Amino acid sequence: MTPFYAQDFLILVVDDVSQNLQVLGEMLEQVGYETTFAVSGYQALERVKTAKPDLILLDLMMPEMNGLEVCEKLQVNPGLAEIPVIFLTASQEQAHLLLAFEKGAVDYVTKPFNAPELLARVRTHLELKYTRDKLKELLQEQEKLSKELERLATTDPLTGVWNRRHLFALAEQEINRAARYQKPFSILMIDIDKFKQINDNYGHSIGDEVLIIMAKVTLQCLRKADFFGRFGGEEFVAVLPETNMDEAAIAADRIRQDIAKIVIYSQQDNQINITVSIGIATYSSEDQTIDTIMQRADQALYLAKSQGRNRVITATYL
Repeated sequence: MTPFYAQDFLILVVDDVSQNLQVLGEMLEQVGYETTFAVSGYQALERVKTAKPDLILLDLMMPEMNGLEVCEKLQVNPGLAEIPVIFLTASQEQAHLLLAFEKGAVDYVTKPFNAPELLARVRTHLELKYTRDKLKELLQEQEKLSKELERLATTDPLTGVWNRRHLFALAEQEINRAARYQKPFSILMIDIDKFKQINDNYGHSIGDEVLIIMAKVTLQCLRKADFFGRFGGEEFVAVLPETNMDEAAIAADRIRQDIAKIVIYSQQDNQINITVSIGIATYSSEDQTIDTIMQRADQALYLAKSQGRNRVITATYL
C-alpha cells in the first residue's frame, strides 16, 4: 500500500465558532495536514468549489445554513459528492446524526474534541477515499485498455477501417437480419486499379498513402449505417444495409467518381491518379451464407477489371 503522508491532503474545516476552528486547525496541522477554513455554510460551499478539499469537517448546527443543508447541496453536485464529510456535533445533537448519514456523511466526531479519535477518523476516511480513487483510476485504465485491445482486434492498423475478420462478423449479422426481416442489403467489392504498379513505381510509402486516402474518401461517401473494411491488400468491402441493387449502384458510382478526383504527388513530384473498380452483389433469399454474396460481388469486380477498370459492375449482369 502507498505510504500515507498527511501533507498530501487538504482538509476543509467548517464551524461558526472561531475557537473550534483554531482547536481543529492546530490538531490537524500538528500532524502535517493542509487546512482551509469556512465560518458558514455558504462560505463552505464556495470554498469547496475553489479549494477542492480531500475531506470536510463540517459543523452540524450553524445559523443561516446548517451542516445538513451543506451536505445536501454537495451531494447533488457530481464533482463534489464524493468528498467525505465528517460531521462535528455536540452530544445533545445526536438525534440529527441519522439524518446526517442519510444526507451523505461518512462519520461524526463529538464536541469537545478528542484529538486521537478525531485524527484516527480523519485518516481512516482519507485512506478509504484514496483507495476508492485509485480503484476508480484502475478501472478506467482497464476500460481504456479493453477498448484499445478491441480496436486493435477489429480494425486495420494502416487505414483504421474494419479488418477482414470483423467485417465478416458484421456481414454475418447483416445476412441474419436480412433473412429474418426480409430486408435487402448489398455488398460492394472495391479494388484499387493498378495498385502493384503504384507500389513498384513510387514505393510502398506512397502505396500506403493511397490506401489511407482511398479509405477516407470511401467512408465519406457511405452512410453511418454502412460497414466498410479492408478485405486484404488493395481490396476493400462495403456492406450497405437495407440497400437494393439500384441504390447500391448509385452509391458505388459516387465512390468511384470521388476516388477518381484524388491526386497524390510522389517525392519526385510525379502526379498519381487513383481509380477503383467495384463489383456489386445484393442479398437474395436463396443466399445461405455471406460467402455466396461475396463470391458474386468478386465475380462482378473481376468483370469490371477485365472491361477496362474504373467502372462499376453489378452481379445481375453476369
